[in-house]
Amino acid sequence: MFAEIITIGDEILIGQIVDTNSAFIATELNKIGVSVFQITSVQDDKSHILKALRDAEARSQIVIITGGLGPTKDDITKHTLCEFLDDVLVENKQVLAHIEELFRNYITTTPISNINRQQALVPSKAQILHNAYGTAPGMWVVTDKATIISLPGVPFEMKNLLNNEVIPKIAATFDRPYIYHKTIMTYGLGESAIAERIEDWEEGLPVFIKLAYLPNLGKVRLRLTAKGTDKEVIEEAVKRETAKLYSLIGDIIYGEEEDGSIEAGVAKLLTSKKMTLATAESFTGGKIAEQITAIPGASAYYLGSVVSYATQVKIDVLKVPEELVKKYSVVSAEVARAMAVNVRELLKADFAVATTGNAGPTKGDSEAPIGTVFIAIATPNGVLVEKFTMGNHRIRIVQKSVHKVFQMLQKEILKF
Repeated sequence: MFAEIITIGDEILIGQIVDTNSAFIATELNKIGVSVFQITSVQDDKSHILKALRDAEARSQIVIITGGLGPTKDDITKHTLCEFLDDVLVENKQVLAHIEELFRNYITTTPISNINRQQALVPSKAQILHNAYGTAPGMWVVTDKATIISLPGVPFEMKNLLNNEVIPKIAATFDRPYIYHKTIMTYGLGESAIAERIEDWEEGLPVFIKLAYLPNLGKVRLRLTAKGTDKEVIEEAVKRETAKLYSLIGDIIYGEEEDGSIEAGVAKLLTSKKMTLATAESFTGGKIAEQITAIPGASAYYLGSVVSYATQVKIDVLKVPEELVKKYSVVSAEVARAMAVNVRELLKADFAVATTGNAGPTKGDSEAPIGTVFIAIATPNGVLVEKFTMGNHRIRIVQKSVHKVFQMLQKEILKF
């Protein structure tokens, strides 16, 4: 079965806010076997909303609207729904009581007004969905063609309504297929190269399993999606196909999406082995440290970083010999090696990572071509240094290099 999502608000269309609501709704619907057919963003304009509703109702069994339920004049969703349904607004006493309670107990700095009380006006044909955290109720309306659900646009209000009211009601109302996803994370090959290696396997997939390639900055996610009525049959089939995929490209697979990010995988490895990590970053500017410390509990294994962006800091703080820099250039395997070895010793860590490179747009202290990157991993058993060419776009060079660091680090930690 299909659902459509309509987000209402000029602020989305002018880029003032990012529509995170649709992504959340689509994820939660998919978990219960509802496929999202289309997502549409529309202006705070009656004719635009009406057209979106007519089009969605003709295509999908469920239509979910977010936004436009506030107390101000530009919030026109309820009035537009009434026109669409040939309905009228009526006061709902339970909603009114809830609004008055919110103002009495929680919104004490602002007195309740008639405008606030008007939020208790809802289409007479709508079933009310209780919004515990806000004044705008959710609404559930059944037409001859579809079920239309209207939710507030405030994310935390929408999420609470969706999880506690909408999803259980959809699950109880509709017969749905079972949808199962398995996402394999790869690094080191582009999607076309991967496609060549797995072509025969892909062509032999069961008809109810679909494969999608999701490339991003040197990484490619391979998502297997299966849909059917028998959960056990579907999951077993995906498990078999996943095993075949590992046999074909296991050398570039670093995990599965449900396991979390690669940095989370590194964190688990270091924690389980009771080993520690230090970093010395140049052109990556602390991005590696940022991703590590974003994971709760990082202090158990991560000791710290030296962001040696300037050449002199590499010499003065990391004790990279000045002669080494002059002889080989600051962007070199020799300097990357010295940075990794010395920060490992400085912070007394088991593992250390070092990056040096030229991200552009100018060459800086090195004549190395833009995109040239050296990554070094110092371990209890020695040092690994690799050279890469990461393109000519500054942001992409940094991001691809950070991804590569975690891939290399994971492989080295697994040796212990």
